[in-house]
Amino acid sequence: MRKMILPAAIGFITGAVITVVAGISIAPGMMITENVSSLSFDETVEALTEATEDAGWKIPKVHQIDVSVAQDGYDVLPVTVIEVCNPDLAGTILEDDDARVVSSMMPCRIAVYERTDGTVVVSRMNTGLMSGMFGGLVKSTMADATDDTERIIASVLN
Repeated sequence: MRKMILPAAIGFITGAVITVVAGISIAPGMMITENVSSLSFDETVEALTEATEDAGWKIPKVHQIDVSVAQDGYDVLPVTVIEVCNPDLAGTILEDDDARVVSSMMPCRIAVYERTDGTVVVSRMNTGLMSGMFGGLVKSTMADATDDTERIIASVLN
């Protein structure tokens, strides 16, 4: 029996280490979703803005990140973050004390940026994956928000 304890412990520890390393390696790629746009940077921002409003969502703020950092001497390629909000879904979350914990992730954000090779990318947090970490109201509401946001983005990219 004692002869089996050491190999079992080594096997368990090795498996745990491999799982942690794999999780750390894979997780960042799972947390953010990116798609390439066939439109120019400005056309992508404009199309996303229009599609968001057409879907009945609000745009509380648009951040031109490249312009903001240029004020501090940085010359970077275009980066715009569009805040998008569905008041009905947001209200559902904000009315519930337990669900309000995710308010730090509100409103949803869609980033559009240009790479050095000229590729335009649409990026956002994988809120579908994030919603799975919560239960009940948060999970269902975030799933609805994810579905709507993905439809909005798909209408621009397809």
